[in-house]
Amino acid sequence: MDSRSVSSRLRELVKFLGTVQGDLSNVTGPPSLLAPSSVVEVGHAWAQRPAVFAAPALESDPEKRSLLVLRWFLTSLRSQLYVNGAPGVSIKKPLNAFLGELFFASWTDEEHKATTQLVAEQVSHHPPITAMHIADREHGIRADGYARVEMTFNGAVNIRQVGHAMVHIDRYDEDHLVPLPDVKIRGFLGGCMYPEITGTYQIMSSAGFVTEIYFSGEGMISGKRNSFQARIYRREDTKRREPLYEATGIWSKGWTVKDVRTGDVLEVYDVEAPENAPMPIDIAPLDEQDEWESRRAWAGVLAGMASGDMRIVLAEKTKIEQAQRQLRAQEAAEGRKWEPLLFRSQEGEDHAVFHELTEGTGWRLFNERTKGVWKVDESKVVGAQSPYRGELTPLG
Repeated sequence: MDSRSVSSRLRELVKFLGTVQGDLSNVTGPPSLLAPSSVVEVGHAWAQRPAVFAAPALESDPEKRSLLVLRWFLTSLRSQLYVNGAPGVSIKKPLNAFLGELFFASWTDEEHKATTQLVAEQVSHHPPITAMHIADREHGIRADGYARVEMTFNGAVNIRQVGHAMVHIDRYDEDHLVPLPDVKIRGFLGGCMYPEITGTYQIMSSAGFVTEIYFSGEGMISGKRNSFQARIYRREDTKRREPLYEATGIWSKGWTVKDVRTGDVLEVYDVEAPENAPMPIDIAPLDEQDEWESRRAWAGVLAGMASGDMRIVLAEKTKIEQAQRQLRAQEAAEGRKWEPLLFRSQEGEDHAVFHELTEGTGWRLFNERTKGVWKVDESKVVGAQSPYRGELTPLG
């Protein structure tokens, strides 16, 4: 891309953001700045390395299980946050998912005999909330997560994710509470936007271990982009926080893991090494997908993006957005309430595992902002048959 087109896109973005007030989450950006995928697909980042996801279920040592959950968390960040790109490529904004949008996919690692299956649904539009479920049933490990995304602009785009993920390992009846970090989009002046996580987050294990991750970034004088430091310690040792393991590096490029007690380097992870590449995604062919499945629903928009015809992108996207507004108006007029297909909301006070793991930490649930806590209804997943909503489609 030449410097003039970069400059043009940057001016277009800044002009657009300058006209928007408040939360940007449901705001449609300029077509040229959109990624060819929907928000409802974001769970792919957590599921596309089946061996990494399954690894904690195959480890007998509980402190090492925490280390493996950290590894899974770190490996997801680059593809989750560098939407439609990589370091050095300006990121784009995913399509705003419409209410009821679905995404089904699986990944298989033949060498390690591991398969992950992902189910995701847009369970709310105002506010936007996406729920997902990832499972490796053979190894007995699953992850349930949900997020309300809040975006604001004050010279940088600030993305706050309200929600969390919970990993459960059947063999040990063990849970790991995983945070969804906040992100700033930087790089406007340089014409190449990139994500930066800042702050400190914790992964809490029911086996008694805490993983503390401190994210930092590129400053005016010092610091490296996408940097982090992590340490794992026993929860009973919250005063000294003496680490058992440490991991340091750049989450978008690679990191080093050490056993602090012995000084041994356990792993040097290179994100771009061939052995760490994601497995190929397996999804149904477009003509076999239901009308509510993401890639079929957005097929016209994605085709316009692929051909570079922004007029098609705008026309096809507007068609869906207008139809969705009409459906919401019709529901309101008839006094009907939209019911998600595969996920159910639970009262925050009933989410016992969360409250047990966060006791004394100050970590709040904020369930009032996410319409409760969202969990998959596995009986609905097993019993779901297309057409999922009868004659109703995203277009009406």
